[in-house]
Amino acid sequence: MICATVKAGSECAFMTKSGCGFNGGSCHPIVDQCEGCQRVVDLASGRYCNSYPNPAAKWRTSVCNFASHAKASTQAQQQAKINPLKASKRSTKRK
Repeated sequence: MICATVKAGSECAFMTKSGCGFNGGSCHPIVDQCEGCQRVVDLASGRYCNSYPNPAAKWRTSVCNFASHAKASTQAQQQAKINPLKASKRSTKRK
């Protein structure tokens, strides 16, 4: 439905016939971490996320999964454990 509260005129998944169904009755403005994201929309009432009504909750634990400007840390790929026995066999084959 079309939003009638904060994002007036734009499509909103939380809008119902009785009003906004999100906690608090309206969307929350973006936080500092959202700067540079492609999903941020500038409206007369402020800057809001087009995908999620409460951006602060998405950034509370880690990187927002909707963020188009930030990537999650890939420490698991960088910290790949190498078997020492296989590593020693590989080094002897190369010589």
